[in-house]
Formats: sequence, structure tokens, C-alpha cells
Amino acid sequence: MAKSKRYQNRIELFQGTLDMLILQTLRWAPQHGYGIGQAIRAGSDDLLQVETGSLYPALHRLEKKGWIRSEWRTSENNQRAKYYQLTAAGKRQLTTEHSRWKQMSTAIAGLMNPKKSEGQA
Repeated sequence: MAKSKRYQNRIELFQGTLDMLILQTLRWAPQHGYGIGQAIRAGSDDLLQVETGSLYPALHRLEKKGWIRSEWRTSENNQRAKYYQLTAAGKRQLTTEHSRWKQMSTAIAGLMNPKKSEGQA
């Protein structure tokens, strides 16, 4: 898919979905905010882009809930950056969110692709 077409097809994320994607991204390794946004974008083939105005409030919210923790470190470009890491509570929450996401996906797929019941043309 052409890059310009991908940008036109970007999808806005619901808050709960963004939280789940941040937790999933941090499951792989601690990461700074910019890296989290890049991982979500790259992992979605450029369809999902998290704007700074959504990402950082979500990170603060997740940290306040105890699902992630942060610490200042030196980044790969030798700059100070806040790195976020998944906590044990965050891992449990990710499991819960993933289960809910699977249920929601199944429900939406059922509505979007209804099976014809017997007797229907």
C-alpha cells in the first residue's frame, strides 16, 4: 500500500485500546514515549499513529494506576528520556484487556459478517 494511502487510512484509537497497545508494547521491553509511539505505528503498518497529545496523558494515567513505572535514562541518541516499564499489575491488566479485546473483536465481526440463519435468502 502506498505510504500516502496509508496515512489517509489511519485509525483513531479509543482510550482503552490505546492503553492496551501501550501495555502490549511495553511487554517486549522498557521504552521511552517516542519509541512506544513508533512501535505502535510500525507494528500496525503505519495505520495506527498515536499523537503526542494522546500518548503522554495515557502514559501518565497508566503510571498513576500502577500498571507502568518510569525512570529517567540516557537514550540511544545520548539524550535524557523517561523510560516506561510494565509492572506486575500492568501484566495482569494486559491479560484482562486482551481478553476483552478478543470478545469485542468477535462481537463486532459477528455484526459485520452475520451468518445467514436457516430460511433466509
